[in-house]
Amino acid sequence: MKKILAIALVLCLALGMLAGCAKEAAPAAEAKTFKVAMICDSSISDGGWGAACYNGMTAAAATRGWETAYTDAIDQSAYADTMISYCDLGYDMIFAPGNQYSDAVKQVAADYPNVAFAVLNGSTELPTANIMSILPNADQIGSIAGIIAGLMSKTNVIGFIGGMELDTTKSKLAQFTAAAQVINPSIKVVSAYAGSFNDTAKGMELAASMINEGADVFFGDASAVDSGARQAIDQANGDTVKIFDIGQPADLLGQNPCVVSSVVTDNAAMIAICLEKVESGTFGKEVVFGSLENGAVYLGKFNDTLMDTATQAKVADYIKQLQDGTFGK
Repeated sequence: MKKILAIALVLCLALGMLAGCAKEAAPAAEAKTFKVAMICDSSISDGGWGAACYNGMTAAAATRGWETAYTDAIDQSAYADTMISYCDLGYDMIFAPGNQYSDAVKQVAADYPNVAFAVLNGSTELPTANIMSILPNADQIGSIAGIIAGLMSKTNVIGFIGGMELDTTKSKLAQFTAAAQVINPSIKVVSAYAGSFNDTAKGMELAASMINEGADVFFGDASAVDSGARQAIDQANGDTVKIFDIGQPADLLGQNPCVVSSVVTDNAAMIAICLEKVESGTFGKEVVFGSLENGAVYLGKFNDTLMDTATQAKVADYIKQLQDGTFGK
């Protein structure tokens, strides 16, 4: 009887070991690979908005192991169809880098409730169950540029070029003007809208016209149009830089001789928040804000050749005032 029990015990142990081995040998379930795609009406190599947004998406995706794709230089009529193509390919999130895509996003999102849509500079009213807005503080961005322009202008004329009359662009212009006039009440702002984000030639034309009006510091919110404006500024400057440009949304120092500094938006940090929420199943009905306070908006590097240390210190002090709410008070 003892012998039978011993044999039974050995058999049980052997079967248990075999089961354990079988479990270890079974392939682990493959983890899901998430995918995000960006659509863009400008170019990812425009040296401005399109490039900064694309780089922000890829940087955010790299931190979380997402695959990326993009389609750029598309017309407004193709916004929806391009997004639909990515939805049909199984992409988990569509990144639309501008408020101009909002109508198309709402249209497509309604038909693809399981796909997440993140809209940079989207309005606070835009979010739904599968749409989120990424909203850098446009007032702070415009104010930082206005502070620099107010301190740098020698002609008392500064220029602003917008792509389209979007709410965020109009806010940047308003605060650019207001901040510059806090620094120098004699400042005059000349402004224009290109009606496009990818018309480089239009940017050159508008900047040349403003230079003829005496503008000696520029700030733009028009992607590739801004690149054209910087070309015109560099041509007007020749060997001596006396007309300046303030870049955004990336740090553009060194891209053109005329860039004195930049107002930087950390798109990657805000996009990464959206990606994490897709992974956790908590995406939607929310605005991701970016500001001086949370580090998603900040001043880029100075061009030491174009701006002396005393002026740099004044810029830094005024931005501190802007952050604590005392600027212009």
